[in-house]
Amino acid sequence: MKILNWLLVIAGVCGLVSIRILEGQLFYDPFLDYFHEANKNIEFPTFEWGTLIMGHLFRFILNLLFSCLIIYGLFKSKQWTLQGSVMMVIIFAIAFPIYLYCIYDQFEIGYLFSFYMRRFVIQPLIILLIVPMFYYRKQMMVKEEKES
Repeated sequence: MKILNWLLVIAGVCGLVSIRILEGQLFYDPFLDYFHEANKNIEFPTFEWGTLIMGHLFRFILNLLFSCLIIYGLFKSKQWTLQGSVMMVIIFAIAFPIYLYCIYDQFEIGYLFSFYMRRFVIQPLIILLIVPMFYYRKQMMVKEEKES
């Protein structure tokens, strides 16, 4: 059983890495090169709103699925996996409209602010907070059981 759990974690990490490596081929995102250049003076790219939104939603769903594999593989709890996925959806639901506004405003709100909002939209950064939080939670549960 432990081997299966570690295979789930490895599959989740490999999936997240694959999304990052293949992002140029898998997703429509004209802002990849814009932010990769790290030059605020380059021309604002032209794009299609519908395709951009669908591309980001598709990427989020893939990131969410692979992140859930990692959480389930580490903690073996459907409830915690569901809680983690809800947290990721909440963060995305907050960050995505803000990022879309940044695009609408052509990043006048701030280049770095827009850059980091984009990170929360396209990268599963919240997993870096969820895993330690759930690990701490698990340790506290074990400690309470020993005290009982």
